[in-house]
Amino acid sequence: MFSQKLNRPIALVAAAIVVGGGAYGIVGATAGNGSGTATTASPSSATSAQPVAGGGGSNARSGPAAGGSIGTVTSVSKSSFTLSTAAGQKVTVKKVSSTKYKKGTSPTSASAVKKGKTVLALGTTNGTIITASQVNVKPNGTAGSATSPTAVVPFERGAPSTSKQVGQIPATYSQGSGTIVSGTTANKATEAALAAYPEGIVDRVVKLSNGEYEVHNIGVNWPHHIFVNKNFKVVGAD
Repeated sequence: MFSQKLNRPIALVAAAIVVGGGAYGIVGATAGNGSGTATTASPSSATSAQPVAGGGGSNARSGPAAGGSIGTVTSVSKSSFTLSTAAGQKVTVKKVSSTKYKKGTSPTSASAVKKGKTVLALGTTNGTIITASQVNVKPNGTAGSATSPTAVVPFERGAPSTSKQVGQIPATYSQGSGTIVSGTTANKATEAALAAYPEGIVDRVVKLSNGEYEVHNIGVNWPHHIFVNKNFKVVGAD
């Protein structure tokens, strides 16, 4: 007879489940048809209340990708300007020689970007920094006009992400699937998503196998994924 002492590690797993109540209608925020190029990338991480999907999914960012944000301009310099989203996120927008400016649907110049103006910035997103390809100066009060401001759950450090789905989520969708797109396609999908849910920062746009788009949203606790159909209309979010 002999005795044997076994040392076994004990794993403690804490799970927090937050269920969001209520239902919100998906508003027909749309943008015109466009085309873009598709690229693939490797898993990485981003500044977000929710980590970027990994596991080898082709939509995981390895670097900056097409996206954008909308908010109120808080300061302007020669090379950049800053804006604050409706949820209080601070975004730096870099101006480059190729940046195009619009006021509504009409071309304008960089001088139209002034403190207090509502601005949609589209371009290459890296965390909270956007290198702008296009800047659209909007009439004051238009940011978020397409949706109820209570629909978005602002980012709160240390708070778990809200678990909620609204609208139509593609039946075949799984986080990490799809292919990152850029160019006009990404801009149109980003613009539609931000018209419906303006408080966050879009850091990539992914084309899914069914031809629709998943717009990845950071800087908020909900929604992180905004789904846009082939006609660039928001149809769901989670």
